[in-house]
Amino acid sequence: MSASSRTSSSDMSAPLPPIVRRQEDRFVLAGVLPDDHPLKSKLIRQAQSSTNALLDPPRKISDPYGWLRDEDRTNEEVLDHLKKENAYTEAMTSHLSSFRDQLYQELVSCIQETDYTTPANKEGKYWYYTRTNQGESYALYCRAPYAGDDIAIDWDGTKEAPILPGEEVYLNVNELAKDKSYCSVSSVSVSKSQKLLAYGADYTGDEIYSLYVKNLETGEIVDHDESIECSGRVVWGSDENTVFYVKMDEAHRPYQVYRRVLDGSKRSDELLFQQHDDLFWTSIHRSSDDKYLLIDTSSSETTEVYYLDLTDPNSKLECVAKRRTKVLYDVDHWNGHWVITSNVDGTPNMRLMVCKVGQDESQWKDVTIMENGKEMKLFDGGYDYSLSSVESFEKYLVASGRFQGIPRIWVLEMKDDKEHVTVNKSTLLTFEEDAYDVNVGMNYNFDSEKLVLVYDSLTTPLQSMEIAMMDPNNREKRRVLKAKNVPGYNKSEFDCQRIFVTSRDGKTEIPVSIVYRRDTMEQHVSTGQAVPVHLIGYGSYGTSSEADFSVNRLPLLNRGMVCVVAHVRGGGEMGRQWYEEPNGAKYLCKENTFNDFVDVAKWLLEEKKLTTPSKLSIEGRSAGGLLIGASINQAPEIFGVAILGVPFVDVVATMTDSSIPLTCGEWEEWGNPNEEKYFDYMMGYSPMNNVKAGAKYPACLLTGGLHDPRVQYWEPAKFAAELRHAQDRKSSGPVCLKMDMTAGHFSASDRYKYLKELSFDYAFLL
Repeated sequence: MSASSRTSSSDMSAPLPPIVRRQEDRFVLAGVLPDDHPLKSKLIRQAQSSTNALLDPPRKISDPYGWLRDEDRTNEEVLDHLKKENAYTEAMTSHLSSFRDQLYQELVSCIQETDYTTPANKEGKYWYYTRTNQGESYALYCRAPYAGDDIAIDWDGTKEAPILPGEEVYLNVNELAKDKSYCSVSSVSVSKSQKLLAYGADYTGDEIYSLYVKNLETGEIVDHDESIECSGRVVWGSDENTVFYVKMDEAHRPYQVYRRVLDGSKRSDELLFQQHDDLFWTSIHRSSDDKYLLIDTSSSETTEVYYLDLTDPNSKLECVAKRRTKVLYDVDHWNGHWVITSNVDGTPNMRLMVCKVGQDESQWKDVTIMENGKEMKLFDGGYDYSLSSVESFEKYLVASGRFQGIPRIWVLEMKDDKEHVTVNKSTLLTFEEDAYDVNVGMNYNFDSEKLVLVYDSLTTPLQSMEIAMMDPNNREKRRVLKAKNVPGYNKSEFDCQRIFVTSRDGKTEIPVSIVYRRDTMEQHVSTGQAVPVHLIGYGSYGTSSEADFSVNRLPLLNRGMVCVVAHVRGGGEMGRQWYEEPNGAKYLCKENTFNDFVDVAKWLLEEKKLTTPSKLSIEGRSAGGLLIGASINQAPEIFGVAILGVPFVDVVATMTDSSIPLTCGEWEEWGNPNEEKYFDYMMGYSPMNNVKAGAKYPACLLTGGLHDPRVQYWEPAKFAAELRHAQDRKSSGPVCLKMDMTAGHFSASDRYKYLKELSFDYAFLL
């Protein structure tokens, strides 16, 4: 919503925002609760391992809109208020209705609606892939009989024609979603014989899944217990009769692993593992060679992995290495050894290590390679190379990580030696573009000599390619399996840059990715005329914002807007040091995230002179919404429009309350405001507690999902009310809240509905 289209609340012709009841004497307490507090016995105030002093006496946190919190989502006053907020937002943007429709049609026109994903061969039996059809909101899971690696897809582009001969649809999500407002499936996986299918289904958006097992020969559901509510992760055992799944506690924390026998021979499912520590979440997967079930239980800073030999029916659960504070590790199995990535001994990044199965952590050794007659550690955990994961194959290890801020993949050719793990050759994959995003794709077969990757860049649409691991940088042996078709897109009309902006500390160089139409930038350079810029960021959990292709950007770029990604601290773009203390953006240096973002914005305005405040829009989701909220509080005058998607903005009030899902685990991300060490610092940046009275704020659109278990719906609702209450009403832009009453954290599951919502956001910012 541009500055010229804003309407102040003093304009009597404009709709008035809902009146939100404000309770000035309402508060929540941080620290030690009084003995007579009704939640004294129910709320955990700090982690079991913490030695920090709690606030005693406790400190009050003003919470004037706390009444908007309704755990059951049934309070009529709250629901009525949210409906009024939606009505106000619709009234404020009704003049954009036809523009939204136009944007929606453009977004749809940029995708090939009837399409398929790259087929992947599973054990020489079937090719597996998904399809989408024009007018259908969800995917179809398909497979076709395997008839050799050299497939030639001869498809006429219609939904009626098969992608491969003998195609069968084994799961049609459109049928599951019929008459439902939300539908998400997870862990869609076949058994060893590929005759049975297991999957999870969530029909509300609260990320609580039901478990189903389907017979693919008859099409019938052969196992489903309505009483089982799980996290969505389902793993097959080594036979047709066993599945493993994870249950969650009342705080939505995955904490129990169960073994379920499908033939009914056991009266109840077996509890295999339970994690009692509220900081630790639990997940399950199989090793790359399918020999072991791996149970990963971890906090943000500490890991413990257990394993179960799936080939031995009498095997017992064993631990790879007992937890050690602030030691992270992950494992895969290769040739009788654990292949380990870990920051053990306090290295800034992950090391690549090995030990034999059954050996403890004292036997972990760095993986080395001979270079110029010297034995060198492949990944020593230093600052230069960031290692994130390793996938095992029969003759190779494939390592994923980062170097110089760019995602990288290394192929390690292994020596066949059951006693030692020896690397014959390590090859860093290279590509033609300087900046890109690359990941390991779907590779089902452990004995494969070929590796499937997925690759894209700011200007190159997604493509899957196959490489020969024996000679991975041989361009002649590389094969593009499928390139995503983007109707109407001409790569030659677009360009991108990757530059570095110096932060306010004078020494930190912030990576920035910029993408634009060539004619837009040429006109700016020749005339000096300001152009509209859309700046996005995230900057939390060590999660990187990649320089990847987004078909959804095209309506913005084609209107002369420049899109910018600020790779701020708190992400993992420059290694874990970009995230961790003391120079990253975690705990007591979290404000580096917000400072970096504002510094990039000011560089675009003042040094690059690319845009002006009225033409500068910003956007972030979830923890990225925290980034946007903190940034508009820090420098509200430099932004024209802000979009805060499911924003985590009530940081301190949320992080004091262990009954809210995610809170306990998040203490190792933000800190615990119940403790003296963190309270004042977190209060200093929490968006809800730092709105500037009387300041000119940009036009703001906040979105939320009523059933969101990650960022509760009341956070954007409270922040919208606080912005309207404190900001200068005459000069500030409108504050609009759009609450999806049927979705959770990840917005609409229906792909067309998602594009409708995106067109709403774009119309607001344009």
